[in-house]
Amino acid sequence: MDVYDVVELQEAVPHEHLAAGAVGTIIHIFDRDPVAYEVEFTDEDGRTVSMLTLTAAQLRPSTRGG
Repeated sequence: MDVYDVVELQEAVPHEHLAAGAVGTIIHIFDRDPVAYEVEFTDEDGRTVSMLTLTAAQLRPSTRGG
């Protein structure tokens, strides 16, 4: 996965009110072991609703586009 890729959550993140399948955009990649991704989630108006640091196991490429 690369910066600006559109991804989906593999599982819900209840404390952030994000359901499994929520779509976000990778905005930064942390070079560590394991690699981690800063992902921005926005509402339908493009406003940021959450920014999370997640592992590859928590994400999958989006089938819905960006």
